[in-house]
Amino acid sequence: MTTLRIAIRNYADFVHAMEEEALLFEAAHPGVRVELVRTGIHDLYASAIAGGGLRDGSVDLALLVIDWLAEGLEKNALEDLAPWMKRAPIADWPEGWAQSLVKPVTFGEKLTSLPWHDGPECLVYRSDLFADAGRREAFQRQFRRELAPPKTWQEFEETARFFTDARSGLYGTVFAAFPDGHNTLYDFAIQLWSRGGELLDAEGRPQLATPQAMAALEFYRSMVRDAGVCHPWSPQLDSTQSGDLFLDGEVAMMANWFGFAARSGRADSPLKGKVAIAPIPAEPGCEAISLSVFWALAMGAGSRNKELAWEFLRFVATPERDLGITRHGTVGVRLSTWRNPELQAEIPVYREIEAISLGARQLPKGPHMAEFASIVDAVMTRAVTTDEASGAILRAAQNEIERKGLRFR
Repeated sequence: MTTLRIAIRNYADFVHAMEEEALLFEAAHPGVRVELVRTGIHDLYASAIAGGGLRDGSVDLALLVIDWLAEGLEKNALEDLAPWMKRAPIADWPEGWAQSLVKPVTFGEKLTSLPWHDGPECLVYRSDLFADAGRREAFQRQFRRELAPPKTWQEFEETARFFTDARSGLYGTVFAAFPDGHNTLYDFAIQLWSRGGELLDAEGRPQLATPQAMAALEFYRSMVRDAGVCHPWSPQLDSTQSGDLFLDGEVAMMANWFGFAARSGRADSPLKGKVAIAPIPAEPGCEAISLSVFWALAMGAGSRNKELAWEFLRFVATPERDLGITRHGTVGVRLSTWRNPELQAEIPVYREIEAISLGARQLPKGPHMAEFASIVDAVMTRAVTTDEASGAILRAAQNEIERKGLRFR
């Protein structure tokens, strides 16, 4: 018996989808056992990348968020898949995937991994609440405008406050403010970009002490700390937990991942047919933006089962399997999945994912992303949990960035 070990995030949708793929692969490969090593997101990074699990062969494959790929490459933890692609190609690669998914996993001539789960950020909202006649009339009276998905952050705050009714358990919005090195960074980037700011200067150095960064942090902290607009559990929630609250009917709208809108279209969802998506708000004069961060399967450079690992990657990348995982709430990555008429009929938001993904921005590439994310985590946590001035928080973070010499590109 040959065992193929795959490290994955212990998130129900990922686990259910990968369990099905593992069982189907085992059935087609007698004598092979696929072992899923399920772990939290921090432990996944620590074991697979920082701890060398992919480099020393402790695991053969790992499901990684693309933020970690540059560091994994620098630490010689990732097998270059380009030679494998030449020896035993995957059909339609790369034309069968959006370039917004191909470019982040490609470093020069090296292919670090294969996209597995996508879902760019967008405004996800309860279309049934926005269409309610009574609410529409009340909103018109109060704000002298139509109740519609907000286009600016001021409209976002007003709309969130309008919907919040703590007595009935409904809140206008929710943020994933738990400092896990991910969503706080993503939310900060979105707030910054949507105000015309940038994370880096022309030399690739992070710049946090800017007017746009100040405005972004001030808005974020005011929203998260205000139970009149935002779910009070936000400081303890990661992205999956915040999405679950939305899917449980406790939140009217949120800037979050497309995958939660897709999950609402499943037959067992209480919100089936009641969820829609729209562009993320932006300040007047600034373009609406989205962020694309996705999960990819990488082969460990130290794997002792590389032939089998590549066979597994080829198996899960087939059109049938990419479409198959969508029934578990996981978002497929092939264009053929996004364009599938039956899937679009069942879950209408799939009609919009291609346009969102192609226009989405991406975070800088670099081996110091985890370190930079930790600094932003601290910024956001201090903003939410203390009364320290935003300017002081940002200046302290900028000093740390400069002391460590962090740079991207």
